[in-house]
Amino acid sequence: MRLMSAETPAAPAEVTVPLAEGLESTREAWEKATAAVLRKTRKLAEDAPDSDAWATLTTTTLDGIEVTPLGTPELTAGLPPTGLPGQAPFTRGAEALRENRAWDIRAWFTDPDGQRAADEVLTDLENGVNSLWLTLGAAGVPTDALAKVLEPVFVDLAPVVVQDLHDPLGAARALAAVIEDKAVTAHHGSNLGVDPVGTAVRDRLDLGGGETDLGVAVEAARLALPLGVRAIVVDGTAVHDAGGSDVQELAYLLAAGATYLRVLTEAGLTVDEAAGLLEFRIAATDEQFPTIAKFRAARRTWARVAELSGVAESGRGQRQHGVTSRPMMTSYDPYVNMLRTTVASFAAGVGGAASVTVLPFDEPLGLPEPFSRRIARNTSSLLISESHVAKVTDPAGGSHLVEQLTDDLARAAWAGFAELEGAGGVLEALDLVAERVVATRDARSLLVAKRAMPLTGVSEFPNLHEEQPERRPYPVAPAVFRYAHEFEAMRDDRAASPVFLATMGPIAAHTARATFAANLFAAGGIDTVAAGPTNGVDEVLAAYDGSPVVCLTGTDKVYAEWGADLVTALREAGATHVIVAGKADVGADDSAVAGLDALAFLRRTREELAR
Repeated sequence: MRLMSAETPAAPAEVTVPLAEGLESTREAWEKATAAVLRKTRKLAEDAPDSDAWATLTTTTLDGIEVTPLGTPELTAGLPPTGLPGQAPFTRGAEALRENRAWDIRAWFTDPDGQRAADEVLTDLENGVNSLWLTLGAAGVPTDALAKVLEPVFVDLAPVVVQDLHDPLGAARALAAVIEDKAVTAHHGSNLGVDPVGTAVRDRLDLGGGETDLGVAVEAARLALPLGVRAIVVDGTAVHDAGGSDVQELAYLLAAGATYLRVLTEAGLTVDEAAGLLEFRIAATDEQFPTIAKFRAARRTWARVAELSGVAESGRGQRQHGVTSRPMMTSYDPYVNMLRTTVASFAAGVGGAASVTVLPFDEPLGLPEPFSRRIARNTSSLLISESHVAKVTDPAGGSHLVEQLTDDLARAAWAGFAELEGAGGVLEALDLVAERVVATRDARSLLVAKRAMPLTGVSEFPNLHEEQPERRPYPVAPAVFRYAHEFEAMRDDRAASPVFLATMGPIAAHTARATFAANLFAAGGIDTVAAGPTNGVDEVLAAYDGSPVVCLTGTDKVYAEWGADLVTALREAGATHVIVAGKADVGADDSAVAGLDALAFLRRTREELAR
């Protein structure tokens, strides 16, 4: 290849940069181009104005907050200043520069086999993990094995956080004893992990009980202060795991944090000491932009609580531990969880979390194996070291969409916090918290049922014949309301007999609706048997297997030509329940169409199969 020429180069021609035109485009031009695409895909009527493209592509969260398809300057006009990273109101980050400009890769350990847990800790630390989170006690690692598990750990370099809902002080004392025995200054990110407020909320939301005495927080604080570590985890996943929304989780975090400030200062601590003992655990979901905005809004609102409480400005930056959402994960097609947790961990890191835990993809199935643990820790490692996501502090800052969403979440969370405080504080308002969370859970369940909130591998594109990985059971399984639980319950109890797909016409004519119907039935644990290419009633009857439930799949034209005759013939041949894929009037008992309540439809179908 000729790289250089001895000849004098010609003057460069003027270059037109295509992006320059886009930067000068108007919203109206964008709407016109977008509307044209939407009309081609039939998501926008031919006679609808171009401006309807905006509303068509705008989504609304369960909190009623709109997420627009495009960020524009007018969205952020008039918003309050966000400051700089490391400065009030800390929207852009609790620190100006994080250590190595990256978040802690915090692995979760819960194996009841102390030796196995010790081996997992060592393996993870040798392969990229630099922060540890251990569930102790009856639900995890034996408390008396903690010293052995942490024997090779340099606790002055690696933060360690413990958790035991039933004996929080036992776990706290065990970690304190390990730190004292090592005779080093523990990493300031370590945490004794008590959270009696969170336990009370979990108990009220049917996620299991535990120690709810606020005196536990005071005792833990007295243990933590001489060690230079934190004492309390304000755990927002108590609300998230029960089905709560982003705003409800944020409002709870503020109310619980304020409760701890009051309890600790009443016990004689200064407000600065109390604030310095808190760490906030926040769920990260695969809804990328809302999650980024949630972490930013959490810092902004907590900074205001700390300011009103008299905390010095340097102590108002919220220390955040992001955990990939348990409710969003599925036990079927669990490998899809790798995609969910990748998006979630990206959003938590970009949102400014100080540490991020990626739960292993097989977490819903039982105790994770070495492979899933490796994938979990490598997710953050790849984001940090290969994709260089952490090279920039607050990379989402300045995005009109993210800034608007951050402001919307912060304002809604503050209103929710005020409501809880007005009711006497979070512990006095547990019924109110439960009422709000249950309402959100029901609203989300309806979206899941209608597949408006699709769950890949479960409600959409299920593989009915997949072989799930086998895992050792948890000593006590984490309590959580998974979004997929109703579909998965049907998959766990598969229908004993299949639905017969009366495929009408050649493959090209019936394959679209046959595929739709087969996937729909599989989501409910129902297998299907297809007739194959047919040409008329007699050929379908020749393939009919005698199933009590039959689903017609074909084109509207074929339905009009011989659909009604086929329904009659099938009934005479023994079919007791006939479904048509589509809206055709052929005398069927039920219909399968896009947007239906899939759960209700599948339950009806299963009842007919069981007759």
